[in-house]
Amino acid sequence: MYFITLLKVAMFSLVSNKLRSFLAVLGIIIGVGAVIAMLAIADGAKAQVLNSISAMGTQLLVVRPGQHGPGGVHIGTQQNLTLEDAEAILAEVENVHAVAPVVQGRGQVKYYENNASCSLVGTSITFFPIRAFDLDKGRLFSDAETERLAHVAILGPVTVENLMGQDNPVGAIVKINGMNFQVIGVTKSKGDQGWYNPDDQVVVPYTTAMKQMLGVDYLREIDIQCKPGADLNTVQDAVTTLLRRRHRILPEALDDFEIRNQAEILDTASEVTRTFTILLGAVAGISLLVGGIGIMNIMLVTVTERTREIGVRKAIGAKNRDILRQFLFESIFMSGLGGLLGVVAGVGAAKTIGSLTMFTVEIQPKNILLAIMFACVVGIFFGYYPARRAAKLNPIEALRYE
Repeated sequence: MYFITLLKVAMFSLVSNKLRSFLAVLGIIIGVGAVIAMLAIADGAKAQVLNSISAMGTQLLVVRPGQHGPGGVHIGTQQNLTLEDAEAILAEVENVHAVAPVVQGRGQVKYYENNASCSLVGTSITFFPIRAFDLDKGRLFSDAETERLAHVAILGPVTVENLMGQDNPVGAIVKINGMNFQVIGVTKSKGDQGWYNPDDQVVVPYTTAMKQMLGVDYLREIDIQCKPGADLNTVQDAVTTLLRRRHRILPEALDDFEIRNQAEILDTASEVTRTFTILLGAVAGISLLVGGIGIMNIMLVTVTERTREIGVRKAIGAKNRDILRQFLFESIFMSGLGGLLGVVAGVGAAKTIGSLTMFTVEIQPKNILLAIMFACVVGIFFGYYPARRAAKLNPIEALRYE
């Protein structure tokens, strides 16, 4: 019953000064809406980054040749990774599920009068599950085709669109760097990853690429997929020990290769996006604090206007804590109302940003709850001083106030 009375008094106070109450609540609406929208953008960016890294493959280690140059100045990439290195890693390192040797270059692909320049990848069939590629059409090339240097190719969807439009490319003959290849498959789209577009490439057997197309004896990289549950750092240390022994590197010398650990990349990306989220949340939280200052200002004006009312209430028996609760409840009520309206505004703004821009937004229920709780805390914090000031008024002085 007491709560209902406080609610009625708070609502009457809001309605009696509509414009002033709206302006006070507006700061909270903007603050809560900004917090929700900013955190939705930050969470969307985090999800997009992590999905892009996960699209590279799971439980992944990538071995690449190191840089070389005198005096610490890197002037080129060493040529030291071999097929035998890849075979040794698969045979001798524990918890290695699969290995894919990779060579890479540029390919000029021609289909009738259409030309497209794209990335040329020579690899084994294990490359596709390691790098999380799925087929949309056709099939993968076989081990037998790899051994006999078959002229078969698997195209990315962007390459297919550039060359053939909507036609089914499976079975078609294309020229890659002047040589005829039969298209046997098309990969599903993975999306442009910024520095590299896996949808705009052509994949051929590594034997064909090394001996007939690129003329190389060394690998561009070795992709390693660890067994589920394996510790990537432990496998990385074992691979490092094996390659140092195979490359006959002295104990005091630096590695002539580098290993990229997907777990470390994920941790780094998570840390960066976490910092980004905190930054955006802090910037939006400032506007919520400004809204709280606005509520405190309005409540101080309200206390001044209602001084005689406070004196009458005290004269008929109201205690200091009753006055304190009344004005504090009004402050919390305004903040809570602004928080609820801010949730609607923030969710709407986030969805609008997601539909009209390239940003990915992800609205988390915990962020909505956090914003509402923060709004109520702001109401308590900035409403306490005006409420305490009202409670401390001398009833005689309050009744004499004009």
